[in-house]
Amino acid sequence: MKHPHTRHNAAGLRSRTGRFTLIALLTALPALLFAWSAGWLSSRLSPQQFVDQLEQNGGRHAGFRRNHAKGLCVSGYFEPSADARRLSTAGVFAAGRHSVNGRLSIPGGNPYGADDKAPLRSLGLQIDGGSAHEWRMALNSSAVFVVARPEDFYALLQAQQPDPVSGRRDKEKLRAFFNRHPETAAFRQWQSQHTPSDSFANSRYNSLNSFVFTDNAGTERYLRWSLIPQQAYQPQAADNGADFLAADFRRRVAQQPQRWTLQLQLAADGDPVNDATRAWPAERPTVNAGTLVINAAGPQQQGACRDINFDPLILPAGIRPSGDPLLAARSAVYSDSFTRRITEQATQEHPHD
Repeated sequence: MKHPHTRHNAAGLRSRTGRFTLIALLTALPALLFAWSAGWLSSRLSPQQFVDQLEQNGGRHAGFRRNHAKGLCVSGYFEPSADARRLSTAGVFAAGRHSVNGRLSIPGGNPYGADDKAPLRSLGLQIDGGSAHEWRMALNSSAVFVVARPEDFYALLQAQQPDPVSGRRDKEKLRAFFNRHPETAAFRQWQSQHTPSDSFANSRYNSLNSFVFTDNAGTERYLRWSLIPQQAYQPQAADNGADFLAADFRRRVAQQPQRWTLQLQLAADGDPVNDATRAWPAERPTVNAGTLVINAAGPQQQGACRDINFDPLILPAGIRPSGDPLLAARSAVYSDSFTRRITEQATQEHPHD
């Protein structure tokens, strides 16, 4: 017979896990509905298949994100410019300081991955603009995305899956994939010419997907945006090591706040607004939309960012998604990953229950 205390703890764990699961499902529902309405879930692919494949590639690490598993929490504020208010009615552009929670990371499913092997840097951001005006974004340091469609990204993940014995990727599978997908050329060219930065603080972070901003007159404009570091770029050195990024950023923040300029790029007629593999011409007009200031950083296990799903479709009134099919897919996959890890975290926090 089980001890009454054991039964009580088990019931409590089931209750806590149930609450976490309910929260995760309520959080995921809007994203799943959008994915369905966008037609993405009508294909044979599902968010669960994507997340399963990410686990095949990066290993299953309970309680961690299935991609960008290694990172740190950051916080600070965003100060918008008057120019931004002329482009969108979003509350995040109202005058004043808006609190920010974020997460800096490298790609991959291994929370112990090597920083010096990471090809890019990433930033998830949550800006509090008040009621109905929360803005979440997931940004990468690459100039473009590797593929334009969700099903092609899934095929790329399959081609990248390591051999279970050697642990290495099959170069022939990857070569065959790239030959079938000429749209990957821009990303591969960027990757071949780019040396990753030596710090999260001097990295540029790009939205890659486009969105639609609506102003007070109801005028709509397609935009992409970038966070431009106010620290000068420095290339990663060969001897930086496997774990330099978090320690470097915490040291910099302890010395002074780190800043980025939010730069909006406006599309012209004919620019590809639904294809993240194609950059817009550099001569397109840009707008300085404000300054992001990060003044605190700490471990992700205890930080506010741990339980934030940086879903790029959580947008304030005044900003809406474009028709880029990657957006609905990212949202749905992020939701499935979130549901899995928040349930695992509930179990890990009470290991003796």
